Amino acid sequence: MRPIRSEGDYAKALERAEALMAAPTPDERDELEVLQALIEKWDQRQYQWHAPTPVEAIKFRMQQQNLKPRDLESYIGSRARVSEVLSGTRSLTIDMIRALHRHLHIPAEILLGSPAELPKDRMEPSPAALRTLRSFRLMKAKEDAGAFVRRAFGDSSPIPLMRKTRTERTNAKTDLAALEAWCAAAVIKSQQLDVGPPQSGLGMDEARQLAALSCADNGPAQVGAKLAGWGIAFVALPHLPGTFLDGAAMCRADRTPVIALTIRHDRADNFWFTLLHEFCHVTHHLGKDAPIIVDDLDLKGHDAIEQEADTFAQNALVPPNIWRLANSADMTGEGIKDVARKAEVHPSIVAGRWQRTFNDYRRFSKLMVRGEVRQQLGIEAD
Repeated sequence: MRPIRSEGDYAKALERAEALMAAPTPDERDELEVLQALIEKWDQRQYQWHAPTPVEAIKFRMQQQNLKPRDLESYIGSRARVSEVLSGTRSLTIDMIRALHRHLHIPAEILLGSPAELPKDRMEPSPAALRTLRSFRLMKAKEDAGAFVRRAFGDSSPIPLMRKTRTERTNAKTDLAALEAWCAAAVIKSQQLDVGPPQSGLGMDEARQLAALSCADNGPAQVGAKLAGWGIAFVALPHLPGTFLDGAAMCRADRTPVIALTIRHDRADNFWFTLLHEFCHVTHHLGKDAPIIVDDLDLKGHDAIEQEADTFAQNALVPPNIWRLANSADMTGEGIKDVARKAEVHPSIVAGRWQRTFNDYRRFSKLMVRGEVRQQLGIEAD
């Protein structure tokens, strides 16, 4: 990284910025911001022209190609989100910029815009999200969403941390204001729990102990006490509208790790997989540089930490030497049960993994457990 002193340097900077748009890592996103500043400084010094704002560039391309706002939904998100971007009340995310650059061919350096011109994200959750948030009974009588978030996180909003540590498992359509409020609710609820001092060295042995709870009739209800003994707070809260969330791992201000799940899909196999996925984040990934990780497990991702968490959860539930006994298209129901006994987990866990592996969700459907986890954890149905 060096100053732009010539047209050659300028061309290389533009080429590098465009290359970084493909799939930037957190470090590469920082590099993009620096490149943007260097490119803008050169443009101002050499050409003395006023570049269009990101919104002006989008509207110009819409006019050129006779596009309607609804045509942008596949690049930006919902109709409401498109409206917010075009009105200048919501800034473009890296995911939006990449999609607009790739599909509408708007120059990346224009979409990046000037940092001073980028509008701040709307910090108030939608009315629907706010109604659900209040139903948690965690907000004070006259407390608004902003005050609620400050009570959980102090003056430091978690949104910049989410941007910095977001992975491909974070839905691009997520309403960050609602997500921030949900995380605040998880933190405040966790403060009501009796949790022991955090323990170091937690790993696969403890994960297998969690997996074994799946055999108990009230296994999900026992998770909180087990995790609390290891110094981890466990919270179950319904997701807020617009959050597309299965679970999150985060650290409270006192450094106590928190695992928070939404039970968005009320299936036993999904619950145990998500729990152990977040347990891996807590024991392997959370830290000063990544104090919060949020996951939409309906999305496929290739981030290293997400792949590690997926593999960790799978192996904790069914160790590889046992899973190979089930990894066959000719598997039977009795075979699934036998593998589950060997793995010391509920048969629905083995059946669910088999269904995902072979893309056959009808087979072994009678072995699946549905509609019980929320009830055990005290979460009302949607």
